[in-house]
Amino acid sequence: MSKEPVAVVGIGQTKHTAARRDVSIAGLVREAAVRALEDAELTWADIDAVVIGKAPDFFEGVMMPELYLADALGAVGKPMLRVHTAGSVGGSTALVAANLVAARVHRTVLTLAFEKQSESNAMWGLSLPVPFQQPLLAGAGGFFAPHVRAYMRRTGAPPAIGALVAYKDRRNALLNPYAHLHEQDLTLEKVQSSPMLWDPIRYSETCPSSDGACAMVLTDRTGASRAPRPPAWMHGGAMRSEPTLFAGKDCVSPRAGRDCAADVYRQAGITDPRREIDAIEMYVPFSWYEPMWLENLGFAAEGEGWKLTESGVTEIGGDLPVNPSGGVLSTNPIGASGMLRFAEAALQVRGRAGEHQVEGVRTALGHAYGGGSQFFAMWVVGAAPPST
Repeated sequence: MSKEPVAVVGIGQTKHTAARRDVSIAGLVREAAVRALEDAELTWADIDAVVIGKAPDFFEGVMMPELYLADALGAVGKPMLRVHTAGSVGGSTALVAANLVAARVHRTVLTLAFEKQSESNAMWGLSLPVPFQQPLLAGAGGFFAPHVRAYMRRTGAPPAIGALVAYKDRRNALLNPYAHLHEQDLTLEKVQSSPMLWDPIRYSETCPSSDGACAMVLTDRTGASRAPRPPAWMHGGAMRSEPTLFAGKDCVSPRAGRDCAADVYRQAGITDPRREIDAIEMYVPFSWYEPMWLENLGFAAEGEGWKLTESGVTEIGGDLPVNPSGGVLSTNPIGASGMLRFAEAALQVRGRAGEHQVEGVRTALGHAYGGGSQFFAMWVVGAAPPST
C-alpha cells in the first residue's frame, strides 16, 4: 500500500525572547498550538493525536513535561507521544508526526516542540563531561570549535567566513517578527570585533538562548483539500544517527548527515539539490556550520562550501538562500529550533513567510542536527503534491 501524502496546513510559533516571564511552559506551548490551529482554521476537536518534542529535561528541571502539557494541548483522551533526539528533536518530532499521517494511523496530527531556557542554565547544562575526554568544555561551543578549526584546515577557508554568515543571518532576522535577536545597528565590523568565545567562534557568531515554541498541523490528502490556504507537501523525510565518538568518525562531515540527506533526496526525486532546491532552512548554531553543512548536504563539493557563502550565493537574494528567517543564529529555543527550520521551509513553499519570503520558492529543505553532530533529521517540502 502506498503512503498517504502529508500536508502542512497550519503553522504557529511564539515570539522568541530571552525570557517569557509572562507564561508558564503550558502557556508557551499553547500559544504556538493555537496559532497553528488558527492558520489551519481547525479546532482542538479536529486533532486526532499530538506529538511533542523538547531537548533534555534538565534544561528546565521539569521531568516528563509532556504529562502535564496534555491538557494545554488538547490531548486529554487522545494519543500523545514525546520524541527526544537532542538538538535535532524539533525535526525528529515533525517526522514522527508526519509518519503517523503517512501510515494512515491518524488523519490530522498536531506536532509541537519547545524550550523555556530562561528557567535553567543551558550553558552549564551543556558542559557535562564527554566520555573519554577531560571535562574542559564550557557549553556546546567548546565541543564544536575544534570541528570548525578542522574544517578551516581541511579547506583553507579564510577566517572571515564565519562573520559573513552571522552578519547575513542577523540581518535576515530583522525581517522576521518572531525572531529573538533584532540587532538594528549590527555591522560586519561589529561581528568581527566581538569577543572570542571558543576560537575561532566569536560571540556574535553564536546562537542565543531563547524561550519559544513552534507547532504545525499535519494532515492527509482529504484534510489538505479542505484547507483554507495552500499547504506545503512533504516530498521526503528521514532521520539518521551515529555515536558521538567512534574510530574514524568525520566530525567535519558526519556520515549520518550525508546518508540522511541522500535518503531524503531519493524520496523527493532530487538528483541535483543545488539546482532543484530553492531555499534552505539549515540548523546553524555556530556560523561556520553553514559552509560545513552545505558540503555535508550535497550543495557544494568538499572544500567548496565556504565559497558559496563568500560569493553571496546564500544571501536572501542569492541563488541559494540559506536561513532567510535568521536561523538558529538569531533564535534558539533548543527543543523547537529544529521544528522552526522545518516550519520555516514550509512557510516558504506556501508563500507565507512575510517579509523574509524568497520569491519563487517551490521546493525547500528543512534540516536539524543534535548531540555531538550525531542526530540528523531533514525534510523536503514542496508547493505541489508529491508525484505518486
